[in-house]
Amino acid sequence: MQRLDPAPEVLEEYEAAVAASDRPRVVALVDKMLDDGMAPLSVLTDVVATSQRVIGQRWQRGEWSVAQEHAATAMAMAATEVVARRAAEVPVTCGHVIVTCAEREWHWLPAAIIGCVLRTAGWQTTPLGPATSPLRLSQYIQDVGPEAVAISCSVLGSIPTTRRFIEASTSAGVPVVVGGPALGGDAVRAAALGATAWAADAVGALEAMDALPVVVSPVSPLPEAPAQEQGALELAHADLVDRVIRQWSVTADEASGPEQTALRAVARDAVPQTLHAVSAALLTGDPRPVSETALWTGELLAHRGVEVGPAIEEMGRVLGATLLDYPLSTGLISEHFRLG
Repeated sequence: MQRLDPAPEVLEEYEAAVAASDRPRVVALVDKMLDDGMAPLSVLTDVVATSQRVIGQRWQRGEWSVAQEHAATAMAMAATEVVARRAAEVPVTCGHVIVTCAEREWHWLPAAIIGCVLRTAGWQTTPLGPATSPLRLSQYIQDVGPEAVAISCSVLGSIPTTRRFIEASTSAGVPVVVGGPALGGDAVRAAALGATAWAADAVGALEAMDALPVVVSPVSPLPEAPAQEQGALELAHADLVDRVIRQWSVTADEASGPEQTALRAVARDAVPQTLHAVSAALLTGDPRPVSETALWTGELLAHRGVEVGPAIEEMGRVLGATLLDYPLSTGLISEHFRLG
């Protein structure tokens, strides 16, 4: 597999163009990288994806706004499209794969990168885009008869809908490769959801595609009690979020000023993420999303001047009281929603 890692100055120049939202410069830089012999895989993983991780860290530290992050993602999509145009010239030598994100998953860039990498390796790809419905996926499976479905899952809130995609795919006998930050750094969550294979990154996706079986059986039902409680949490999600926001002092504080307003916005984003983490833990049997989300929330607050320990402890108490009618969820919060 050809790789040519970018020189530090190349990556710095690309990141500067992205930060400036200079689309023509981004496109020209990526064209030059490819013309100079850098492998498409390296452009996508060592330049585009690496830069996006840096941008995410800047947002988490409070150095960049949400608007800046979204603008940078648009630049990354422009860079990916340059590689995709070149990839379209590669002869199809493998099978057909549908590349998609499940409902509630709007982060299309990781899936676009995976689809582009697969196309450069000779796979025919059909991208369905972000937030696709199970019905639409089923229709495409019926229409194109793919050898596989590749699903990108970046946020914990799309874990339940990713499971529905796995059900739709395997019920048609089609194997499923999944990956993304919401599925963690190993195959535990993917296996619990019934995926045929898990991929840590683009290289892993290529390897997983080559090892897939021709046909698979429908996935088994999830354990009944946690699946039922997760369904109840999903129905009550908006109300539960509102109750936590009104009771947690970090989000309930109405102090004025731009810094306080920005803090409240970030903290209020953390509340639904925490409830999504509980849902993910229920469906996968893996409690790590809960503890990981506590740590993530703590880092967000710390970079914005909040005393983290008391804030997270209070949030845990509020969550426990709010989820009192959900015993499995309450247990997860009590045992795993902590910083250490």
